[in-house]
Amino acid sequence: MGNAATLTVLDPAAMQELGRTLATVLRPGDLVLLSGELGAGKTTLTRGLGEGLGVRGAVTSPTFVIARVHPSLVGGPALVHVDAYRLGGGLDQMEDLDLDVSLPESVIVVEWGEGKVEGLSESRLEVRIERALGGEEGLSLEQDLDPDVPDVRTVTLDGIGPRWAEVDLGALAAARA
Repeated sequence: MGNAATLTVLDPAAMQELGRTLATVLRPGDLVLLSGELGAGKTTLTRGLGEGLGVRGAVTSPTFVIARVHPSLVGGPALVHVDAYRLGGGLDQMEDLDLDVSLPESVIVVEWGEGKVEGLSESRLEVRIERALGGEEGLSLEQDLDPDVPDVRTVTLDGIGPRWAEVDLGALAAARA
């Protein structure tokens, strides 16, 4: 059973701000799984997490390096940013990344991690980012490509396990509205 909240994010700046807000409740040992289509805003959200956690280095997609560690500049947890998109297997294939070693003292964010890393921890925050694509929900392809049409996302936060039972994700979502 989880603790969930759903919110609307209007643009990339708001997605980054959501990341900064989420960072206020993250602590060492937290596992965050991000899912969504290509271009949904997973890395933008992670960039905000990095800013909120006060980590070193620009947070960019780790697609080609698979994982990138951003040490804290403020004495907090490091941010370990993983892109599991090109990794086909489950937790066995992820073992080479030593995420289980990093988890106790870091915040680990895994893009495309569904079905691959849930076994790392009994608790995790799952973040699903959905956007209307051309032809969906009344959005035409022309509107999808038009820079003047808002690039709205629906973000669902689902806290799973005992760690997230104590966090009011609904209040967190309302606070940033």
